[in-house]
Amino acid sequence: MVFDAAGVKGMNQAGCGEAKTNILFGKEKNPSSIEPKKLTLDSKIKFRCHPGVSCFTACCGGIKIVLTPYDILKLTQRLDMPAHDFLHRYAQPTYLEKTDMPGVMLKLRKEDNRCPFVTPEGCTVYSDRPTACRYYPIGMADFHEGGSYDESGVENPSREEKFFFTVREDHCKGFEEDTLWTVGEWRKDQGVDVRDEMNKEWLRLVMRRKSFGLQATLSEQAKRMFFMASTDLATFRRFIFESSFLDTYVLDEETIQTLKEDDVELMLFSFKYLASTLFGANTLTIRQEKIKEKIARMKQEQDNSIRRSVREYEELKTQMAREREKTGIR
Repeated sequence: MVFDAAGVKGMNQAGCGEAKTNILFGKEKNPSSIEPKKLTLDSKIKFRCHPGVSCFTACCGGIKIVLTPYDILKLTQRLDMPAHDFLHRYAQPTYLEKTDMPGVMLKLRKEDNRCPFVTPEGCTVYSDRPTACRYYPIGMADFHEGGSYDESGVENPSREEKFFFTVREDHCKGFEEDTLWTVGEWRKDQGVDVRDEMNKEWLRLVMRRKSFGLQATLSEQAKRMFFMASTDLATFRRFIFESSFLDTYVLDEETIQTLKEDDVELMLFSFKYLASTLFGANTLTIRQEKIKEKIARMKQEQDNSIRRSVREYEELKTQMAREREKTGIR
């Protein structure tokens, strides 16, 4: 079983602060299969999964696998299909980490509620499998006192303390194998470190959104932009080069050429763009003339608003005077 976000709250022995799991893991409540013990990269685990174990592929059913932008990129490259076709065939919508940020998760087969890529012989996309599949059975959490954002809302990674934990389920026989690893060795073997680096900034966007709480909501336009940039790089590339984007933001020629040719760099750039537009981060430079135009528009809107208020006030005064005349009240 793989979890998607939520909480190993209470794993901290001191009982304070908050522990958040990777958004790819998690259930509504803390699963009893999580062992309440913090592990480090040097901690030893005994585990091996291979076709010879009796439970082989048992963990590939009844699961919720949230797909990150990098997962979608690698799977669409592997299957040689456009993102919109992949999303229609293999994904279904979900909301990320109990927020209003739209994402997708893997669509399980209707006939057996299992991953569409799993067969009795194993995973047909194994080398490009999603990040969540690579974590099992080692989860990662960030423990931080009072959150990773300071009082002004600025992220402060130094307040985080990453640690690891084991997910041990009754059906899994991989723990009975004799292969011994450190947590670090297991993560490297599974390609988790690369995925963590690719997913890092996107996950920060989601956790930043979560930190605002349910009282704040994203506009429908912001939701559509986040979804598009997170799931369909071809459409995001058209947005950059076929809209007024380059007239608004300052990009050097080398960056422009890279965004035309390199999908990974385009994906990483999309995270910077989302951080800028959703949270006002200083990740992109807006052209000065555009800033002046925006200030002028804001001033004009403010002036119009004041004029409307004055007009409405005068109309209200006139209406009240007429009512007084009708009733004879002075």
